[in-house]
Amino acid sequence: MVRGARQPQQPRSRLAPRLTGTVEKPPRKRKSRTEFALKEIMSSGGAEDDIPQGERKTVTDFCYLLDKSKQLFNGLRDLPQYGQKQWQSYFGRTFDVYTKLWKFQQQHRQVLDNRYGLKRWQIGEIASKIGQLYYHYYLRTSETSYLNEAFSFYSAIRQRSYYSQVNKEDRPELVVKKLRYYARFIVVCLLLNKMDVVKDLVKELSDEIEDYTHRFNTEDQVEWNLVLQEVAAFIEADPVMVLNDDNTIVITSNRLAETGAPLLEQGMIVGQLSLADALIIGNCNNQVKFSELTVDMFRMLQALEREPMNLASQMNKPGMQESADKPTRRENPHKYLLYKPTFSQLYTFLAASFKELPANSVLLIYLSATGVFPTGRSDSEGPYDFGGVLTNSNRDIINGDAIHKRNQSHKEMHCLHPGDLYPFTRKPLFIIVDSSNSVAYKNFTNLFGQPLVCLLSPTAYPKALQDQSQRGSLFTLFLNNPLMAFLFVSGLSSMRRGLWEKCQEYLRKINRDIAQLLTHSRSIDQAFLQFFGDEFLRLLLTRFVFCSATMRMHKIFRETRNYPESYPQLPRDETVENPHLQKHILELASILDVRNVFFENTIDDY
Repeated sequence: MVRGARQPQQPRSRLAPRLTGTVEKPPRKRKSRTEFALKEIMSSGGAEDDIPQGERKTVTDFCYLLDKSKQLFNGLRDLPQYGQKQWQSYFGRTFDVYTKLWKFQQQHRQVLDNRYGLKRWQIGEIASKIGQLYYHYYLRTSETSYLNEAFSFYSAIRQRSYYSQVNKEDRPELVVKKLRYYARFIVVCLLLNKMDVVKDLVKELSDEIEDYTHRFNTEDQVEWNLVLQEVAAFIEADPVMVLNDDNTIVITSNRLAETGAPLLEQGMIVGQLSLADALIIGNCNNQVKFSELTVDMFRMLQALEREPMNLASQMNKPGMQESADKPTRRENPHKYLLYKPTFSQLYTFLAASFKELPANSVLLIYLSATGVFPTGRSDSEGPYDFGGVLTNSNRDIINGDAIHKRNQSHKEMHCLHPGDLYPFTRKPLFIIVDSSNSVAYKNFTNLFGQPLVCLLSPTAYPKALQDQSQRGSLFTLFLNNPLMAFLFVSGLSSMRRGLWEKCQEYLRKINRDIAQLLTHSRSIDQAFLQFFGDEFLRLLLTRFVFCSATMRMHKIFRETRNYPESYPQLPRDETVENPHLQKHILELASILDVRNVFFENTIDDY
């Protein structure tokens, strides 16, 4: 994940699961570290001649692998964060060294314990670094299976109590290593929806922080407590709980399952484009976040991934090219996660994705950001006259949800205007804007004739609807978990598992019917159908139609600004206001016993 420059230092940033590690000495000084280890051997085991040659070599080899692994690990931070080709071979070498180091300490544990003085927290550090490698490999590849591998190593550290003795040593920096391990483990568990484990880890982390601040009287107590508050708020972001019969919470996954996207009818002609790259950008004020991942970013990230598989069954080593007999199609689109990027950063990553986009592929841009509104009137209505969404700067936000430029003769500089995206419409582009000024992107012009679709959030929500903006946008929730969003707008906060599963099954039927409405429409813009061949985009489009239809039927969503829009516009009578779809929504409401919050004869009420 990439964070914008020149922002005030946030306490949570020190715990972001980045490629971190202490700076090591240059390689030419490696010998001194080995000599130091050998001196330790002699001091603990007598004269150097009394140490068996084999044991001396074991310690020397271990020191070399340890130094080499740290050197490679520290070098990862120098790799470019964008681009998909430069980093793979370096990652592969780093994995190789850490694999050798891990196996070496397992095979020679007794010698290293006796002669090197290997401590359990040092073994934990090696395992933690391997966990970080797998996590960052997931970030680079979007292959969710690597999250399972990261979880395995982090879980082993906890189960084997590798860090248990750290608190007995009078070294606060070692305790900080332990706290950061917990923070990284929590991030991986959040991404894997292992909420039960997350809650246990948060409790353990809370106890560790209390002990740490009590023993060392450190200045970072407030920062660590803020970390606890952030992850607690992140866990509670979902507005609806699904409960088992014993009132335990059911953990639901919103990644794409095999039966998730509606199937295309046999013989249906749609585009053969596939989603290859996605930029997920979060820059909303006051939205819940953890480790530079806002709730909206988290939800959209999961909407663009398949359920993870067990990596052990794939036999594919990280950093290595896939064998020729395996399918080359990537399971998930590659993603960049940009938290509060500057305009320069955003444009750099956008250009890198555009450059490497394969043929017959789509670039998706998701913008969850504060709206930037123009002040004053303009004689023209060009792509820089309607404002856009905020990019990062050093200046304070005015009026909370919007930033207004002070000089009315100039355009806002720290803003992504619709015109800024025009150069990238030379290739198929799918844009989602969740913002209070999303309608700025309704004024798009397709200059190059390539497939282009923009899905735009409502610019305001009814005041009667409980404000949930800090816990994520309602529009993004519809794209990620439409049933939960439907329950929320219907005033429900909890539901039994059996009823949830029944509604999910009915919602799959609704999605299938929406897909048919779109593909059978005679007046729909062909851009929608050109994207319809990709499972992820097909699911996003059907969920968008469901969201728009639901809001148009809801009794408290009565203003035009309460409804999602799109570019090009969808034919309303054939899609979002289709009587067949409206009937389905009323049936879903009846199952939930909330039919009273929707209009029965919606068309007549307009």
